[in-house]
Amino acid sequence: MGERVNKRLLENLAQKIEGLLTVMERSSVAELIELYRTPRRMLLLSFTSGVARGFGIAVGFTVIGALFLYLLGRLAMLNLPVIGEFVAEITRIVQGELAAP
Repeated sequence: MGERVNKRLLENLAQKIEGLLTVMERSSVAELIELYRTPRRMLLLSFTSGVARGFGIAVGFTVIGALFLYLLGRLAMLNLPVIGEFVAEITRIVQGELAAP
């Protein structure tokens, strides 16, 4: 009876190890370890991804800022009292900054 329990435990352990190996192969652990072994490649990938993120943030901010200014201009055309005063104040601030040396 003791041998059957040990055999069952070994089979169960072998199945768990096979499952673990399958998961590790799917998750590309070997590629990650190889990346850590080559610092130059890791630095290049990090630099490239940082530049791409920075470019994406700049483009996204520009698009959202332009959309905001467009909508603000459309609201100013409606001559709403609160919005009109807000746009007039922004215009005064910008003109004051442009006139200052």
